[in-house]
Amino acid sequence: MQEPDVTPELIEAHGLKPDEYQLILEIIGREPTFTELGIFSAMWNEHCSYKSSKKWLRTLPTTGPQVICGPGENAGVVDIGDGQAVIFKMESHNHPSYIEPYQGAATGVGGILRDVFTMGARPIASMNSLSFGEPDHPKTRQLVHGVVEGIGGYGNCFGVPCAGGEVRFDPAYNGNCLVNAFAAGLADADKIFYSAASGVGMPVVYLGAKTGRDGVGGATMASAEFDETIEEKRPTVQVGDPFTEKRLMEATLELMATGAVISIQDMGAAGLTCSAVEMGDKGNLGVRLNLEDVPCREEAMSAYEMMLSESQERMLMVLRPEKEAEAKAVFDKWDLDFAIVGETIPEDRFLIMHNNVVKADLPLKALSGNAPEYDRPWVETAPAEPLDPASVPGVDPIDGLRALLASPNYCSRQWVYEQYDTMVMADTARTPGQGAGLIRVHGTDKLLAFTSDVTPRYVKANPVEGGKQAVAEAYRNLSALGAVPLATTDNMNFGNPEKPEIMGQFVGAIKGIAAAVSALDMPIVSGNVSLYNETDGQAILPTPTIGAVGLIRDPETAITGEARDGHVALVLGETTGHLGQSALLAEVYNRVEGDAPPVDLDAEKRHGDFIRANHALIKACTDLSDGGLALAAFEMAEAAGVGVHLDEADTAALFGEDQGRYLIACNFDQAEALMIEAGRAGVSIQSVGRFTGDAVRIGGAEAPLAELSQVFRNGFAAHFA
Repeated sequence: MQEPDVTPELIEAHGLKPDEYQLILEIIGREPTFTELGIFSAMWNEHCSYKSSKKWLRTLPTTGPQVICGPGENAGVVDIGDGQAVIFKMESHNHPSYIEPYQGAATGVGGILRDVFTMGARPIASMNSLSFGEPDHPKTRQLVHGVVEGIGGYGNCFGVPCAGGEVRFDPAYNGNCLVNAFAAGLADADKIFYSAASGVGMPVVYLGAKTGRDGVGGATMASAEFDETIEEKRPTVQVGDPFTEKRLMEATLELMATGAVISIQDMGAAGLTCSAVEMGDKGNLGVRLNLEDVPCREEAMSAYEMMLSESQERMLMVLRPEKEAEAKAVFDKWDLDFAIVGETIPEDRFLIMHNNVVKADLPLKALSGNAPEYDRPWVETAPAEPLDPASVPGVDPIDGLRALLASPNYCSRQWVYEQYDTMVMADTARTPGQGAGLIRVHGTDKLLAFTSDVTPRYVKANPVEGGKQAVAEAYRNLSALGAVPLATTDNMNFGNPEKPEIMGQFVGAIKGIAAAVSALDMPIVSGNVSLYNETDGQAILPTPTIGAVGLIRDPETAITGEARDGHVALVLGETTGHLGQSALLAEVYNRVEGDAPPVDLDAEKRHGDFIRANHALIKACTDLSDGGLALAAFEMAEAAGVGVHLDEADTAALFGEDQGRYLIACNFDQAEALMIEAGRAGVSIQSVGRFTGDAVRIGGAEAPLAELSQVFRNGFAAHFA
């Protein structure tokens, strides 16, 4: 097949800037071939190289006594005791999900699951964080249905429970939805598999499904803004098969037990190119590939197509040669391809052969470890004007609550999570919809808690405080269950980093996240950066999603009860009535104003420690976040099927979103004991009402719990069913 000439138009179509192409010429001393241009494009794009973010990602705290492996591998690895480790990561599949919602979301789930089991872990939990445009926007309904069905279709067939997640709507996502997928797995701490190749002359083995033309150029597409040509990019979206992935996982885990694996890497973004380059780069080795040996499902595939295909359910491995027959037998048994497609070589070289013709011959390090890195100009986000409390008129508390309950942003998400299998594997201890998810560590007394959190409107108003708040809310969601937060993964979704104001949002959020994970001992162990989330120059809200994992060693210390008739309602933490950037302001008054609520990290730590230390006195607990006390009290009451009476009538006190707070339900004598302990610990706690009857009464306003529950339960389906 005749390869096209490399022209300025072709260079631009591959997402390479003129100065980057000039650097390529300097590195290789000649004009690249078409295949080489594709390889540089794949490895130097934002999605694979992190060229705009590496400088700032290095400032994140990533270590701790609990951390076995931090960022840089397929997923992070954290010790949970007894020789066990939890392996987890969150990644984006934003651009593909907007173009082709079902397959975009489905392959996002498949990719994150491979990141986990390629390290030797059996997946035990998934989550997803979804951001869509206005509910009434003409594309939103299609996106919501496609994405939810794609996540459910893949995850349910694969057989991993959905432990939690979040869904939000805002006009800023009209042209660019976000699909962030999380997976976690369990492995023996001394049997973790890494991606760095070792040994010269070792066979490089292709595993899994055959290569097709789906997804060619996907990573490059994910590193560009959208415009009116969006529909033309549909062929760059991969197609997934969860049943093949299930077989691939079983085969991979069985293969690992044979001792045949030197190193292993899943084929994700940029497919065969990225997996081979990363393995060679981390092992300081070169790689030679013979493409005629790559299993293909389509006729006459070119070297360019094979190297850049993002066909799913594929892995690349460096094999111990004496174990070849044993390893091949495993994959034959699972009816999956097993093909030796190359070998490791001593020199810094990425050599691609196809039918004895050299298609690419490049210095490997220049593609990965030595790829371009930018220090983008950035401007600090100007401080938001504080909200004048007098500008927010009081609202009837029940009317304000009803407005939140009817909003797609704050109503029940059961329409979403009921489409996911939450109970498969039979270790789910808490289903979605009640804060953090909870999964038993099979065969032990331990439980793992999972949560995903961010409030994008806070981040836009104040990136530093918004970044802190995302981590702090994750910390509170884990602490409310009695879990000790272990570590975090981040998914940094932002607009075009070449705009200084967008880069300023990114830098501010990183600073806030770094401060919070340090103060709360929740190091970042893995993550993903998704930039250029813009359409026709309009950026999404800055959305640095935080996925966090916590550990409960003894189930007796877990706080998983419900409020009961006669329980006292207590609020731990100070309430000032911060309404800036609040849900009430947005939903009732259609105003997005003011500064984000400040986050006191010392107070967050004290309050989380207090909850864990006094778990025996607490029957039910939740953190206070969006919607403040009013929404948290209703959700706790509704989950338990009991009414709630709140003494407070002030709008700001009811709906303010001050941070660092928890709502606690317990018996009267336990409430007294908690107040005594709070005095000793120097933390603020106060009684705010009680759970009783079958009505929601706030101040002098009242409505039947059943009526409000209908609004809450039917809100999502009313828009999207």
